[in-house]
Amino acid sequence: MGRLITLVTGQWADLPLETLVPKARAFGFDGVEVAAWGDHFEVSQALADPGYCGRKRALLAENGLAVFAISGHLAGQAVLDRIDERHRAILPPHVWGDGDPAGVNRRAAEEMKNTARAAQRLGAKVVTGFTGSSIWHLSYSFPPVPPAMIDEGFRLFAERWNPILDVFGECGVKFALEVHPTEIAFDLYSAARALAALGHRPEFGFNFDPSHLIWQGVNPAEFIRAFPDRIYHVHMKDALIRRNGRNGILGSHLPFGDPRRGWDFCSLGRGSVDFEEIIRALNDIGYTGPLSVEWEDSGMDREHGAKEACAFVRKLDFPPAGRAFDSAFER
Repeated sequence: MGRLITLVTGQWADLPLETLVPKARAFGFDGVEVAAWGDHFEVSQALADPGYCGRKRALLAENGLAVFAISGHLAGQAVLDRIDERHRAILPPHVWGDGDPAGVNRRAAEEMKNTARAAQRLGAKVVTGFTGSSIWHLSYSFPPVPPAMIDEGFRLFAERWNPILDVFGECGVKFALEVHPTEIAFDLYSAARALAALGHRPEFGFNFDPSHLIWQGVNPAEFIRAFPDRIYHVHMKDALIRRNGRNGILGSHLPFGDPRRGWDFCSLGRGSVDFEEIIRALNDIGYTGPLSVEWEDSGMDREHGAKEACAFVRKLDFPPAGRAFDSAFER
């Protein structure tokens, strides 16, 4: 039997979870990575209502599904970011508050601590998410960026996230950062530096997502092999690179779905990611967790795409060999 295949519910947060869950089962999924927004999973309710998590589990069980992870991306982004009006659209009112940046940062940190506690109640062992970054705006070094400014960004990351990770440790839950532009870690070298900034504490690892690496020119399989003990969760998501001499990797200030972009997210198997290589790399490191489909494609009906993506992953996945193919010749 291959790995379990789950659906990230975040791109479906406009639908009530009661509506989405039967669809996910009909699409062929084994479970969900439930988003901590919309009505899918409300952290405050999970802590205030003793029966809340039980009702969520019962809904999934009635449809033959399980929950393996909570997606805490939106609140996590605001822990370390330089807060502006954009964050108001992604944060719950109690985290946004009056919009004062320092207050938003503090409330987002408390929300992430509570997300760990809520995950423990739900029975999820992993929270996937973002960290935000106070230094992403310095990623292109002009005006020249003194190294001390980058050092300060990683110092601040450790200052704000270590107390959050203390709670994760108390709850027996892992935090898996989705390595991604606008986060403290967006490629191999920044990921290694993030681990070092935290003293390689075990509560912190990565949610591997190849779609955010491929367009940067990073080989996704090399990321897996670089951090074999830190791949705590896996997203299956594709991106199509279509540079034509007029565009580049930075998106040209064009929205997702605009055909003039140099790259865009697309349904699995229709882009530039070599998923065969990724499955082999996951087998090499012994990853046995779920393969979580995060479906995004501005040019395709999402129900068609989700069903197609699930079938693609199920056909693609295979277990590692129990022995070398030529071991029959050994005496």
